Amino acid sequence: MRVNVLIPIFNRLEHTRKVISALREQTVVDNIRIVIIDDGSTDGTAEFLAALPDVTSIRTDGNLWWGGAMDVGLRRVLPDCGPEDYILFVNNDTWFGPTYVETLIRCSRENGDAIVGSVVHEEESNPPLTGVGPRLNINRIAVWDILAELSEEERRNPKPLYKADALSGRGTLFPAELFKQHGTMRPHLLPHYMADYEVSMRFARAGAPLLVSSEAIVYSPPVYGAHVSNISPWKKHFGRRSPHNVFQRIAFYSLIGTPLQRLTAPLRMAAFMVIRTISVLRANK
Repeated sequence: MRVNVLIPIFNRLEHTRKVISALREQTVVDNIRIVIIDDGSTDGTAEFLAALPDVTSIRTDGNLWWGGAMDVGLRRVLPDCGPEDYILFVNNDTWFGPTYVETLIRCSRENGDAIVGSVVHEEESNPPLTGVGPRLNINRIAVWDILAELSEEERRNPKPLYKADALSGRGTLFPAELFKQHGTMRPHLLPHYMADYEVSMRFARAGAPLLVSSEAIVYSPPVYGAHVSNISPWKKHFGRRSPHNVFQRIAFYSLIGTPLQRLTAPLRMAAFMVIRTISVLRANK
């Protein structure tokens, strides 16, 4: 059994150092292969990685984004994967305790070879739990976090497991066979945001359970994720870095759900955009 840890990066060398150190301290370290996809870093990352004999570094040209980088990593490791192997998606702005990977493996095996995601604990937050996993209402084109459904008490003392509708790339363990059977990423349609949700939902449609273990904790700096409050409306709706990119959202909702939901996704998106715009205008009167 081997866990292939795929980490896409662009600069932020200090984060990369920290996540590699966390992986080297795992209780199952002898079963871990670290694969870093360096998408054109310019801060000395390439030189740092080249000096690490226990890290496989793939250097690319800076145009892959998250989905493309993960696809490159998958295509590198999958030919060597056996039926007992795993793929672990991790971002480099995270770290974790020494039993993190062991916990993910145990949870997957105890729950029918499930895909297992992690909860997010954010520095300086009280309670520290700031993310559990995605909920989606495909008909209404809506996404939120399970955290919003929890009481204050449950946020401080979460249940051991939660069923999610999708899983994030910030720490998710996949049985490697799922990629061999159902394909890898779709970077031409989803180069960045929602690529992780789509692949996990694709595997769920094939019967793989989607779970989040509250014992599998990724720690994060105080600010992470997508922040679009200070960008122009054009970049918010059409910039590749924006989670609200219209084309990526259309692609995402056209790939998930039932055949009818996929077919009607663009029309429903347009309708809800109009409804929400009207609601905002009325609220601002």
